[in-house]
Amino acid sequence: MKDLVKAIEGLPMIVKFILNLFWGILGNLYRLARSIAKNNLVGIVLAIVLIICGGFFVLWILDLIFILLGKEIWWID
Repeated sequence: MKDLVKAIEGLPMIVKFILNLFWGILGNLYRLARSIAKNNLVGIVLAIVLIICGGFFVLWILDLIFILLGKEIWWID
């Protein structure tokens, strides 16, 4: 999972923005992979709930803003 997190973090800003704009679940998959890599049980459960319940739409706009500002996608650690 650490490789997936590094791969997503290593993408250029424009690629992250376009992927997140057209495929909003990318941010939640990143959150899930990051929580698994850090063995954060609360983060894993919340990420799965967000994916299942469609909560990715709620954080989608925040993800786009953070990407445009050049910051990391927000998630609990």
